[in-house]
Amino acid sequence: MSNNNAYHRESLASISQRRLSTVKSKSIYVLPNAFTAAALFSAFYGIIAAMNGDFYAAAIAVFFSMLFDGMDGRVARLTHTQSEFGVQMDSLADAVSFGVAPGLIVYEYTLKGLGKLGWAIAFIYCLCAILRLARFNCNVGVVSKNYFQGLPSPAAAALVCGFVWLGVEGKLPEWLLPYQSEIAAVVTLYAGLTMVSNAPFFSGKSYAVVRTIPFWFVVVFALLFIVISSNTSLSVFVLFCIYALSGFAYGFYCWWTGRPNPIQADIAAALAAEAEEHEDTQH
Repeated sequence: MSNNNAYHRESLASISQRRLSTVKSKSIYVLPNAFTAAALFSAFYGIIAAMNGDFYAAAIAVFFSMLFDGMDGRVARLTHTQSEFGVQMDSLADAVSFGVAPGLIVYEYTLKGLGKLGWAIAFIYCLCAILRLARFNCNVGVVSKNYFQGLPSPAAAALVCGFVWLGVEGKLPEWLLPYQSEIAAVVTLYAGLTMVSNAPFFSGKSYAVVRTIPFWFVVVFALLFIVISSNTSLSVFVLFCIYALSGFAYGFYCWWTGRPNPIQADIAAALAAEAEEHEDTQH
């Protein structure tokens, strides 16, 4: 009888611990979500600035949104305050920060001059950003952390807003100025469609060298680069252009050398495992 009571108490304790763990995983933690809110605020401010014709502030606001977005997850891990609520809030904020905001900013800046084609391209960009985020959430645990499946939405936003920043500062060659709207359309469309591609973009999350670099060092290095660069807007835009092309370059390299595309290989492996599991359940 005493053994049964002890087992009953142990079962209740185990159930209570599981429930506590479930509640904790769904709790709302203020600190990391404050950074997510700051990222959303920056993007919202960027939209307001674009509506008021201040495109320099609008473009810079999106880059600040990127900075805050990169900090919320790191803060959550450092303080052990990860939660499902935070994951969902971050994804919804990203849809605004790197989908809606860049699309509206570039439309107000120059795509408006293309008429219906301009707002159609801005919408395609926004739609692709939403699709990319939804696919990312569905493929967590399927695609390796070594790569991003398609261009990450923050990098796409930096590409679009980097072009706006470049144009506002008058860094475009004079012979390109008459075609600014057309170039912006190509950049925006490329950024949007690349987000929903299967091109493998390096994430750097699993490399030991990258993992050992403190996050504060990355932030300080980025800020120093911006401050000391003689042509900051051009440097930032070129860097993100190189990254936006790197996925297709690596995909071509894999095809040329006969290696499988790592994204497609991960998805194929996941589908094979799912099919095998389904077959086992039928037997």
